[in-house]
Amino acid sequence: DSRRFVFSSTRAGGTPNLYVQAAHGTGMATRLTDSPTANHPTGVTPDGTQIVFNQATLTQQGDIRLLTMSPTPHVTPLIETRFDERGGVVSPDGRWLAYESNRSGAYEVYVQPFPAVEGGLWPVSSAGGAQPLWARNGRELFYIAPDHALMAVSVETRGSLWSARAPTRLVDGRYFSGGEGTTVRQYDAAADGQRFLMMKEEATKTDLAASINVVQNWTEELKARVPTK
Repeated sequence: DSRRFVFSSTRAGGTPNLYVQAAHGTGMATRLTDSPTANHPTGVTPDGTQIVFNQATLTQQGDIRLLTMSPTPHVTPLIETRFDERGGVVSPDGRWLAYESNRSGAYEVYVQPFPAVEGGLWPVSSAGGAQPLWARNGRELFYIAPDHALMAVSVETRGSLWSARAPTRLVDGRYFSGGEGTTVRQYDAAADGQRFLMMKEEATKTDLAASINVVQNWTEELKARVPTK
C-alpha cells in the first residue's frame, strides 16, 4: 500500500528478524518475528496481509515461510524441503509463487501455485537462475542468470494451468547481483515494467589500465640531488 515497508534487522541481537515500519519514518518499528535463525523478507502478497520470507534452518538448507500479520502475526511453512529455497515472490494476482531452488543441483527459478503450493511445480529457467521478480501486469517474470544478465520470461496462466516461453536477455551483466550466496533480490522493476533499478559496480584498481615508468641513469640524478660529503 506504499505506506509501510518490511525489513530485516539485528537491532535486538545478532540474528536478523523481520520488522515493519511506516514509510514516512515516524513512529517505532514493530518486530514481527522472533527466530533464532536469520529471516529476510522477499515478497508481500497483493493484499498486504502476508509476507514471504527466507528463513535459515538449523538442520537443513534455507526454507521459504509465510508470515500472516493479522489478527496477530504468525508464521507457517510455505516451501520446506531438504534443498535450499529462497527469494519467494507472489504474482500480482496472488495466485502464483516464484522462487529459486537448488533442487536440480544448480539454482533455478521455479513457480508453484499460491498458497496451495502442492498443486504443481514448473521450472522457469533452464541454465541457472536466481532472484525472481514479477512484472506488475503479471505477464512477465524476471530473474538473474549465472552471468549476471537480467532475463525475462513471458508467462500465461489459465485457471490452474501455467505456461512460459523461453527466456530472453534484457540487460547484460554489468550490474551488481550479489553472487550465488545472495539471499535477497538486488534489483527492482518500475510499475510500467520498462525501467529497472539496479546497482552499478564501482570500478576497482584492477579495472584501471596499468602502467610502468622506467627511469634510466637514476644514480647520476641522485648524485646531483644529494651531494656527497
